[in-house]
Amino acid sequence: MPGTPMKHFIQYCRETGCPFLEQEPLSRHTSFRIGGPAALFLQPTETCQLPGLIEAVRASGLPWTVMGNGSNILASDEGFPGVVIQIGSKFASIALEGETSVRCQAGASLTALSRFAAEHSLTGLEFACGIPGAVGGAVFMNAGAYGGEISQRLVSVVQAVIPKEGKPFLETIPAQNLEFSYRHSKYQNPQSAAVIAETVFCLEKGEKEASLARMEELLKLRREKQPLEFPSAGSAFKRPAGSYASLLIDQCGLKGLRVGDAQISEKHAGFIVNLGNASCREVLELVSQVQKIVWEKAGFCLEPEFRLLAPAAI
Repeated sequence: MPGTPMKHFIQYCRETGCPFLEQEPLSRHTSFRIGGPAALFLQPTETCQLPGLIEAVRASGLPWTVMGNGSNILASDEGFPGVVIQIGSKFASIALEGETSVRCQAGASLTALSRFAAEHSLTGLEFACGIPGAVGGAVFMNAGAYGGEISQRLVSVVQAVIPKEGKPFLETIPAQNLEFSYRHSKYQNPQSAAVIAETVFCLEKGEKEASLARMEELLKLRREKQPLEFPSAGSAFKRPAGSYASLLIDQCGLKGLRVGDAQISEKHAGFIVNLGNASCREVLELVSQVQKIVWEKAGFCLEPEFRLLAPAAI
């Protein structure tokens, strides 16, 4: 059969009804607003599509990767030469499951999930209302804020398992098997070969107005303290043992440090912001400078919290 692997895979997407975009700028899909074009950008809508998509893209030999809504991603200025599967806004259904449980696809935003819970008089996810990410990404990194972590309310995950041999398949795994710790889950382990598809959260009966008021209070705190007026990937560095990244960066006099249009926020030292036309290269250079100075002056090694978009090693 004539044609390139990419053409064959595009034909598969058409036949299976999976929406896609060709040469789609990743800057449109990352909160940093940075990144060149993905050769093929997939936006699946149904959980049942994932095993087949993954099997087909592996068989094609094309480089590929998976991303959420891009709130914790730094994409290359050159873009991505293969297939990006986005578990994002088209993969974002949320529904009640019983009286106090909520099931949602991994592309649902944490804001949408927390508001859905509050509107149904369920409490326990108010802390997540302003975290700028999707549910899948939140599970991946055990996202948290204001004393809450996603692992505290998660019951189970439906994942697309990618075996070394054989076809990918869907599997439900309980939350206690996900090796949660601070900003970590088993999905970050190199040997993990699975894509988060759906999640189930167990909440408690509460008062709608009280939950909405608490969420507005937390959102106000974010607006006051964080540089939400500029594109960023949220907190740029993980919290090191024994201190806080923002405190160390501030104490080292690095607020406002710039490389091109990438800057350590003058409002909150834990953020790297895009002042307009920052590039991936500029962000990485700024990260390198901050790491070097903080290590030399304070003796702490800072690790970036965002991740680079790279081909899957599975």
